[in-house]
Amino acid sequence: MTDIIIDAKNQKLGRLASKIATILQNKTSAAFNPRLKGENKVIVKNIESLEITGKKADQKVYYRHTGYMGHLREKTYAEAFASDPSWVLKHAVRGMLPKNRLQDKRMKQLIIEKKS
Repeated sequence: MTDIIIDAKNQKLGRLASKIATILQNKTSAAFNPRLKGENKVIVKNIESLEITGKKADQKVYYRHTGYMGHLREKTYAEAFASDPSWVLKHAVRGMLPKNRLQDKRMKQLIIEKKS
């Protein structure tokens, strides 16, 4: 198991998420095998200073449905980032991983350190 520490200070959300997804899949290793979860753990620091470009803070919307008719909830990026910055990064990384039985196992290898 190798621990890879990434500093998220002044990095863009999408580029950081794709870099993390590549590392979690073990594609950076010569021993890459798509059916294995990989042995790398990613530790992300300074998540509070993550950046996005353009008008995404107001225009990017996250949707979720409660299960009842007409209960579609929406939250902008600014609201989501203010309440929980780690959720925003985890959501982006999860979307970039393959949708298979290894997705949850790989997401457990993503550790986000919060500022104390």
